Order: sequence, then structure tokens, then C-alpha cells
Amino acid sequence: MSVRFTTKARRGTVALIAAAGLALGAAACGSGGGGGGDAKTPQASASRGGQADPSTQEGQSSAPIAELQGSNGLLLQITSAQRDSGGFVTVNGVLKNDGAQTVVIPSALSGNETEIIRNGRSLGGATLVDSKGKKRYYVLRDTDGRPLTTTGFSTLKAGQTLAVFMQFPAPPADTTEVTLQLPTFSSGTIQISG
Repeated sequence: MSVRFTTKARRGTVALIAAAGLALGAAACGSGGGGGGDAKTPQASASRGGQADPSTQEGQSSAPIAELQGSNGLLLQITSAQRDSGGFVTVNGVLKNDGAQTVVIPSALSGNETEIIRNGRSLGGATLVDSKGKKRYYVLRDTDGRPLTTTGFSTLKAGQTLAVFMQFPAPPADTTEVTLQLPTFSSGTIQISG
């Protein structure tokens, strides 16, 4: 059974995403060191913006809460699943190429919904399964139908990593354990915090 949100709820989510983006942009401007700017400082983006150099993830100090094995040496390490007061869950992780050769990211990760596929490569095919509540939660979308996940990636070189995120509607507050499913990857049980 799928969960559908009203336009009002979507607008609230988009407003929250926009506010977070502005805050990150302000922090990036403020951390440049005043004045001249450092053109050689990499600013990798985990969402839109094509193929940034996704070689590291800031703040990655704890062990993953789940690992999902994919095809051709791909590995998805889930680092957090945080419940937010806005009524959604943000799942963060690292997509890694553990193989010896460059891997083309499978288009199946975007799922099979026309609206999501139209917006390019993404993790739009991901779902959270609440076995206790017998519900499946699909990736949220903004008012233009774009999935609220990492987008705009196509390949990963051997050993390369990409910080990723996915946002879902939040299951009931008493549900703390869900199963993350992503096409072409094994399933993984994750704990929701917050």
C-alpha cells in the first residue's frame, strides 16, 4: 500500500529542503576564509549537479548501520536514518564501487515510475518497508515531481564513493525498525532514530 501526500505537505517538504540548501550555501560561503576564495577547494554535492568528485564524505566516523550489496561491486552503506519533525525520514549513506573497474550505475535504481525517470538518474526506486504496520513507503517528490534523493550520477570509478540521501514519509512514531529496499541491491534492516 502506498502513502500519498497532499500538495500542502509537499510544499512544506520543499520549503524545508530549500531552507537547508540555503543554510548549507551560507555555511560554504562563510567557510571559504574571507575574500579571495580558494578555487582548488572541492565542493562535492550529493544531490543534483552531475558528476562531482565524490571521493569522501564529511563527518563519516561511525560504522554503517546497514550494508546493501549491489551488482558489479557496488555497495551501499547506510550511515543514518533520522526521523524529522516535518513528518519524514532522511536516510543517509555512501554508495561505493568496491570493484576493480568503473561501474555504470544501473538505471533500475531510479525505479519504474515515469515521473521519476523523466528527472534523470536517482535513487527514486528505493522504498522503506514497515513490516509491523504492513506498509511500504516510497521516496518523496517535490512539487515538480523530482525525487527527494541524490540525483545526477551515472558512473563510479573503482574505489570511488558518493554520499547519498533519500527521504521518505515517516512511519508511525512507534515504528523504529524498517527494511530498506533498492532495486538491484540486497535488502537491509535499519533503525530509525529521532
